[in-house]
Amino acid sequence: MSAPAVTLAGRADIAGAPLFGPLRLDVIAGAWTCLLGPSGVGKSTILRLIAGLETGAAFDGTVRASDGGPVAPRVAYMAQEDLLMPWLDVTGNVALGARLRGEAPDRARAEALLDRLGLWPHRDKRPAKLSGGQRQRVALARTLMEDRPIVLLDEPFSALDARTRSQMQDLAAEVLSGRTVLLVTHDPGEATRLGASIQLLTRDGLRAAETPATRPVREVDDPDTLRVQGQLLQELRAMA
Repeated sequence: MSAPAVTLAGRADIAGAPLFGPLRLDVIAGAWTCLLGPSGVGKSTILRLIAGLETGAAFDGTVRASDGGPVAPRVAYMAQEDLLMPWLDVTGNVALGARLRGEAPDRARAEALLDRLGLWPHRDKRPAKLSGGQRQRVALARTLMEDRPIVLLDEPFSALDARTRSQMQDLAAEVLSGRTVLLVTHDPGEATRLGASIQLLTRDGLRAAETPATRPVREVDDPDTLRVQGQLLQELRAMA
């Protein structure tokens, strides 16, 4: 699978009021780009524009892949809420995409993902019987089931406790290795752990932030990672 870089360039308005831009966001090929910033500046709108979803915004610009191919058909999208279907078991939720398209699900692939993500013992459970971390793993498995080279993540781990969140970050980085990933987050710690590129979106525009010297995924107690995390947090606090 070839994972292209993705570039969004342009501006967006809502009901005539500027939301963001003009700006240019470059999402690195085969690595994680983290988009960080305060609420209400258009981070989730950018994700939805790349995914080809409805946004409610008027967008004047382009979304392009570095290989010249279409972008939206090659995207898998994981939202903040797990959006699991309560009447389906874990296996059914993981294979939901194929079911919605009227296709026969690849059961061998689904079973391999369940095993890889530690969900095999829970394969017959309904979402109500799962913990928050287990539900997010099911949502991640469903995203991977689509087998797309471009993955968009909209704060998927923000509702988890700190321990489970760090575990999910490690797991997501492992299973999404080699894909082009754009993660929207409010968490400087998450951005500095995972980002090969960290982009800071504010009402004044978009700019690249410093990334730690070590390669992702970075240890939670890495001194340089903690330094950059603190610097990003100070910048976000100054925006309030």
